[in-house]
Amino acid sequence: MEILSSRILLRPSDPQRSQRFYRDVLGLAVYREFGPPEHPGVAFFLGQGLLEVSGSGAEEPPGPVRIWLQVRDVRAEHHRLAAVGVAITREPRQEPWGLIEMWIEDPDGIAIVLVEIPGDHPLRRDTR
Repeated sequence: MEILSSRILLRPSDPQRSQRFYRDVLGLAVYREFGPPEHPGVAFFLGQGLLEVSGSGAEEPPGPVRIWLQVRDVRAEHHRLAAVGVAITREPRQEPWGLIEMWIEDPDGIAIVLVEIPGDHPLRRDTR
């Protein structure tokens, strides 16, 4: 299968509230607005889109989509998002695999993982 484009589709309980969250709180750039003016849909840029398949069903029950967003500084985002009342479900911490992660939720409870890749992490180096 050749993928030319991809996107994650969310169907929030309150579209305008979720659009404000992704646009105004997280600061995602708008790719396009579409549909009727009184109830527009909005597509946001996510940078390079990826589908991650990892872990096993034994670790946790299957559930809704989780969004993984790489940021430059997780701790700075923690302070910024906490100040505006975003639901932070797990404080920033360095994981055993070396990434610094913080977990938040969107207005409908969709898990968003904010990830910082430290400068000395293998993901930053070309191992070819």
